[in-house]
Amino acid sequence: MQGAGHRVAVTGYGVLAPCGIGKEAFWNGLLGPGITNAKTVEIEHWDPQPFFANPKEARRADRVEQFALAAAHEALTQSGPLPYAPERMGSIFGTGIGGLRTLEEQVITRVEKGERRVSPFLVPMMMSNACGAAISMRYHLQGPAETICTACAAATHALGYAARLVAWGRCDAVVSGGAESAATITAVAGFANMTALSSSGTSKPFDATRDGFVFGEGAAVFVLERYDLAIARGATIIAEILGAASNADAHHITAPSPGGVGAIACMQQALDDAGLVPSDIKQVNAHGTSTPLNDQAESQAVAAVFGSPTPPVTSIKGVTGHPLGAAGALEAAAVLLSFEHKLIPPTANTTELGDDIACDVVMGSPRPWTPGPTISNNFGFGGHNGSIILAPATK
Repeated sequence: MQGAGHRVAVTGYGVLAPCGIGKEAFWNGLLGPGITNAKTVEIEHWDPQPFFANPKEARRADRVEQFALAAAHEALTQSGPLPYAPERMGSIFGTGIGGLRTLEEQVITRVEKGERRVSPFLVPMMMSNACGAAISMRYHLQGPAETICTACAAATHALGYAARLVAWGRCDAVVSGGAESAATITAVAGFANMTALSSSGTSKPFDATRDGFVFGEGAAVFVLERYDLAIARGATIIAEILGAASNADAHHITAPSPGGVGAIACMQQALDDAGLVPSDIKQVNAHGTSTPLNDQAESQAVAAVFGSPTPPVTSIKGVTGHPLGAAGALEAAAVLLSFEHKLIPPTANTTELGDDIACDVVMGSPRPWTPGPTISNNFGFGGHNGSIILAPATK
């Protein structure tokens, strides 16, 4: 990050999604078949117990918090013990909605059985900051512990802010990422009634016949450290965060600004923050929700920033669905796996680009590449835009 003082390393990460739990399974899922005939796609046969001391503790955590702690366990297992003072380590987390499952369940309980049957754990289970708080308590992180709740841009904003805390020297390490599990009956009905969900049940970003997203869920968590301190303790550097940006369309509560002008500005600010020029970017991991307006605006923005031809563009939402506030975290994990495997995952289900799409979208099969700086974008309801630039580790 330009002028910020310290380089920011990624030394561990963990991920779970409907297409796979753990990094290896997630990568295999990204190369697998896309979602079809579904309004939602969820993690099947989820068992939180391995990540909790006992069944009672697990029951007192909403599913979204269970996901966050599971991903954090994988991330911190990979990074190894962090040798820094507790007050020099933070937890910056992103979610779009928080513990909506618990809230909906307890509303039904109140209506059917009365107020006295509402769980005393409702509030700590439903609050949006529960995931980040749980991570900070479990790993004794006494630095900044904050939650960012900017709809579908939340995890990207969290990672960008966490990286700045390290770059500025406020923290030596920050655990960051995002989680979401909000596909309740009522939430699905709300998204369906506003015509955001795919009527065909198929997520196909940038496709000519795209008609909305499929509701997903999941979590990814990252350990960010000062690069020099990570090297000094003998940690393996997985990647580096070069820059990030956040801005607002200030246009409409759900629709992107015409022509993607907010996204253009956000990507350019991320490039400036990283000290890069557009030609330095070798991959774009797109927000790519499979909605007509989002994909058109993002395509226009990418073409405006990077020219023609654009860098290879991919969206993983044809496989993961749209996990709202966790999207940026899952996509950052996909970028790191793309570095490792030297492949760009294809945009699942996409076979014919829309006439309004002017990007080099990776389709059909994974594309070999020489890993280099990659920009990952997320755009949320409310006009929130987020971009982050990751790069393979260098000396």
